[in-house]
Amino acid sequence: MTDQPNPTREWRNMFGVCAALGEDVGFDPLWLRIALSVGLIWNWQAVLVLYAALALVVLIARVAIRDLKPSASVTPLVQPVAVELAPLAKAA
Repeated sequence: MTDQPNPTREWRNMFGVCAALGEDVGFDPLWLRIALSVGLIWNWQAVLVLYAALALVVLIARVAIRDLKPSASVTPLVQPVAVELAPLAKAA
C-alpha cells in the first residue's frame, strides 16, 4: 500500500466529488471543476442537481463497490525477478 494521501480528503476539496471521480475514472479533476464552474453561469440549478447526482454516484461507488478493488494482501500472479546486465563494452 502506498503512503500517498487520499485526494478526496484534502483541505481544498469541498466534498471531494470531482477528485473522487477523477481518481476513479482516471482524468484530471480540474477539467470537471472548470466545466461545472462554467455551467454555473448559465444554469446554476441544473449544475447543483448534477453535482448532487455525481455525489450520489461517488457515494455508491465508494460504499457498495469498494470490494471490487484488490486488497494489499493479495499476492501478485507474477513475481518480480532480479536481472543482472553485463556491462557494455567501450566504443573505440
